[in-house]
Amino acid sequence: MVQEHPARMGHPGPAVTRPSTPPIFQTTAFDVPDLDVLQQLYAGTAAGDIYTRDSNPNHSALAAAIAQLEDTEAGAVFASGMGAAASIFLALTAAGDHVILARSLYGKTLQLASRMQQLGVQVSYFDVSQPQQLPALIQPQTRFVLVETISNPLLDVADIPEIVRCCGSLPVVVDSTFTTPQLIRPCSLGASIVYHSASKYLNGHGDVMLGVAAGSQQLMRRLQETASVFGQNPNPFESWLTLRGLRTLPLRLQQICGTTRKLAEALANHPGTRRVHFPLLPGHPSWSIAQHLYPQGTGGIISIELQGTGFEAVNSFMHRASGIPFSPTLADARTTLSHPATTSHRFLSPADRSAAGIADELVRISVGLEPFQMLWKEFDAALTPGT
Repeated sequence: MVQEHPARMGHPGPAVTRPSTPPIFQTTAFDVPDLDVLQQLYAGTAAGDIYTRDSNPNHSALAAAIAQLEDTEAGAVFASGMGAAASIFLALTAAGDHVILARSLYGKTLQLASRMQQLGVQVSYFDVSQPQQLPALIQPQTRFVLVETISNPLLDVADIPEIVRCCGSLPVVVDSTFTTPQLIRPCSLGASIVYHSASKYLNGHGDVMLGVAAGSQQLMRRLQETASVFGQNPNPFESWLTLRGLRTLPLRLQQICGTTRKLAEALANHPGTRRVHFPLLPGHPSWSIAQHLYPQGTGGIISIELQGTGFEAVNSFMHRASGIPFSPTLADARTTLSHPATTSHRFLSPADRSAAGIADELVRISVGLEPFQMLWKEFDAALTPGT
């Protein structure tokens, strides 16, 4: 009897019955029967995959789900949210081109823009609260405008319909990480591309590094081809995990938005806070826009400025808030704290951080799934010296 060589063992046949959850296609490549099929796959006239860096059934399933949620033609997946952002820049610009960015963006996005300037891409900035500045900034070589739905960490709300109107035919790219398609769908409001760090709310459990984008079929094909060339592809398991997380997104966001609003109101009235940044609080600069665009809530982020001075005030607060972990990310199932001045915006000089409104005493809160009363007990104690 001829025994099968170990190198060829372990390939199951097709499943007779359908699995109740999608399988994980943890493979580098896919077997192709002949050159005719290979040519058809490359031409896109036949369905199938060749190499996971280019495509994989888990990637395709997640991309299709994101496109459906965002009401767009197609989606694309990347190794991280920054991988999505980098692919957008690399696919849509070249040396001599120009882009316009909101001044208040995630720190790494600002770093990416600086790196693109080194490659010959010109960058201009505008105040997201003043979209009327945009027409004067647009040049013949301008390729897109980039904004966040709600900025990190001061939570300024972009009036996306007005920004789209002011841009005319110029594509608008929107980072919707803080809000997700559960709360807003930017492409339905006229944006050309929406992207997310799927490591955050879309997955929702703090165990994935992944990015996604959605838009037209043509744009997503360009982004995915660019991601393949620059090695920005995710692995199949993380796409599978994120697709699993999407199934509970509506329930998670409903819980988080309700708790966050209660917590923001309570924090605003606590003597231990100097200022609370939350768009649905009266007095926030974006309050009226947030009321209009976000009837279900603005997500789970609150930023607070502590009473006290400097990093010492933050350290004391974090030591007292021992039940709430300091973790430089957001949108986990648990509530976490972060310190923008020493994490996302640490590359800025103290003067530039101050100009951007990032005080040393600023702490960002990412609200999780815990009950409000549990969280308030911990925050009240942490904000009260001597407890």
